[in-house]
Amino acid sequence: MAERSFKAEVEHLRKGDGDTFTGEGILALTKALLENGVGYVGGYQGAPISHLMDVLADAEELLSELGVRFEANANEAAAAAMLAASVHYPIRGAVTFKGSVGVNVASDALANLASSGVNGGALVIVGEDYGEGSSIMQERSHAFAMKSQFWLLDPRPNLPSITKAVKDGFELSEASNTPVMLMVRIRSCHVTGSFDTRDNQRPKLTVREALSNPQSDFARVVLPPMSFAHEQDKIRNRWPAAERFIRERGLNEVFGPREAPVGLVLQGGMYNGVIRALQRLGLADIWGNSQVPLYVLNVTYPLVASEFHDFCAGKDQVLVIEEGQPEFIEQQLSTFLYRAGSSVRLRGKDILPMAGEYTGQVMLDALSAFLKEAAPDMLPATVRAPNEDRPEIPDLSKTVPIRPPGFCTGCPERPIFAAMKLVQKETGKLQISADIGCHLFAALPPFEIGGATMGYGLGPAANAAFDGGGERRPVAIIGDGGFWHNGLSSSFTNMAFNKSDGVAVIVDNFYSAATGGQDVMSSRADNPTKATKHPITKALKGIGIDWVRQVDRTYDVGRMRDVLREALTTDVPGPKVIVASSECMLNRQRREKPLMQKAIKEGRRVEAPRFGVDEDVCTGDHACIRLSGCPSLSLKRLDDPLRDDPVASIDQSCVGCGNCGEVADAAVLCPSFYRADVVHNPTAWETRLAAFRGRVIGWLQSRRAARRLTFGDAA
Repeated sequence: MAERSFKAEVEHLRKGDGDTFTGEGILALTKALLENGVGYVGGYQGAPISHLMDVLADAEELLSELGVRFEANANEAAAAAMLAASVHYPIRGAVTFKGSVGVNVASDALANLASSGVNGGALVIVGEDYGEGSSIMQERSHAFAMKSQFWLLDPRPNLPSITKAVKDGFELSEASNTPVMLMVRIRSCHVTGSFDTRDNQRPKLTVREALSNPQSDFARVVLPPMSFAHEQDKIRNRWPAAERFIRERGLNEVFGPREAPVGLVLQGGMYNGVIRALQRLGLADIWGNSQVPLYVLNVTYPLVASEFHDFCAGKDQVLVIEEGQPEFIEQQLSTFLYRAGSSVRLRGKDILPMAGEYTGQVMLDALSAFLKEAAPDMLPATVRAPNEDRPEIPDLSKTVPIRPPGFCTGCPERPIFAAMKLVQKETGKLQISADIGCHLFAALPPFEIGGATMGYGLGPAANAAFDGGGERRPVAIIGDGGFWHNGLSSSFTNMAFNKSDGVAVIVDNFYSAATGGQDVMSSRADNPTKATKHPITKALKGIGIDWVRQVDRTYDVGRMRDVLREALTTDVPGPKVIVASSECMLNRQRREKPLMQKAIKEGRRVEAPRFGVDEDVCTGDHACIRLSGCPSLSLKRLDDPLRDDPVASIDQSCVGCGNCGEVADAAVLCPSFYRADVVHNPTAWETRLAAFRGRVIGWLQSRRAARRLTFGDAA
């Protein structure tokens, strides 16, 4: 089950002419696709583009009504390849995946698509999450647009601009026979607003209708000599057509006064931050009316030289606000000025940071510095010469600890790494490669397992260099999402073909869990539109890997330890693969908690397991924490003056998975953990029995207390 359901919100996608849509950017994007006659949509559902694929999945019934084909693709490469339908047919198609990691995976398909060109509009919606909110390496999708020459839109982050960009993207693609990339940042996905809707449009040609009249054109096949002709077509025809369309349709926008000594050139996605900074400087109002000229690049590739020169006319200096590095836009604009022999001074990364997110404070500081130097008369007197210095922001890096990501409470992956840590105590440190997914958190304390990751599904492949025989076998970790995304072909087929002697652990939590809990091939839930319940073990056997062990309860730390030890010591040749399966606790709680709350509300008897630590038994050595790391397992100081060290304690966030006790048992730690079942709506007999037990325990406690030696004031 997905992390969030949009079943209620997608009903608003049925609105038509004269209606107003209010909601999030991701829903607005879907509505815009339907209004513009999209024929098919797809994408990689494990890419966390703020739930866009979840919205499309929940809207599948509406898509079917309109004759729109929806596909949850196996990975980004498969999604990009889906756009082949727009090469020969006048069908509009859109696919979506996450920024730079998505285009990395899809680069082969995207390069071929851009080379052949398209007949119908082809839109690639990429979720760009550069900066502090990112979970990936810090790169930009801009480089891929430049490499393959497909056009890149970066609209202003408001719903009318985002929905207009979808329409413009399709039309630009068709006018220039080139695929278009539409970049939506995290804040664009979650921005809330409204826009006037239009009627949803059935595609002019559906994929079903296209099948009745197949088309082909050898000129679009990427083979010599046509591949050489494609490059010439890009430069002589497609690029000029794109520039002409961008200028004539006014896709880029200019705001503020026509004449001024300075101007700002900015990516569309930076517009809100720039306006806010200008407001704080007293140079813009709440409606965005700016006293400084703004050239807003809703299309960041290609750049239109004539449009840029028009903006620069009469200005002494222009500041380019381009988030991320390298400074592709600044370099291109510098070339425009140089070739034109212009005297306009172009500023950019000499004032703004080369790398890092352009937060509100970064933007304010940069605009203040630029205007104080280039046009001080434009600034209010209070800004030019403030009466008092701004208070210095304290450096908290030495006093506030960092908050790295970690496993959720009750996560079934934690016991896998506790078992691995116990095995390493016997074998010594192992060479361990990791993969993309929740299990990557094991690289952090308390486990410190795995130190490198090369890409989704590439965990075992990353260990190939170490798989030539040695004192210890290398170990690789991969998740079930990564296994189906790319791992089966790139990692496990690689291991089987090369007769690897390494060990791979597949962490099977039943979902693409790290990205929202979507189903995968091996999910064990019924899914009416997707094929599930295909065991990973069968896929491994199918490619010739014979040594496969299935562990169906990862919380059994002793069993996990024994299977890992066997994989590392067996004499059996070939790859050794362990499939460690337990359901993602977050998804389990999402499913079970509402049912439990409903049962309690209806007065039915419900048992909820909870674990605790006996303070009298706990020795306070904290080994359990070093082998578990569960957020619900923390420290507690006692009132006992004879015990200085804090003891282990389990708080109310415990979900009753039992991992702490299993770890203590497997590692032969102190037996201080206990389980208590909290009974809601107990029977009359249970209520009377509990009362009787309470009286007996209370009598025993008071009897023991009376025999204790106490120190107090003398009578």
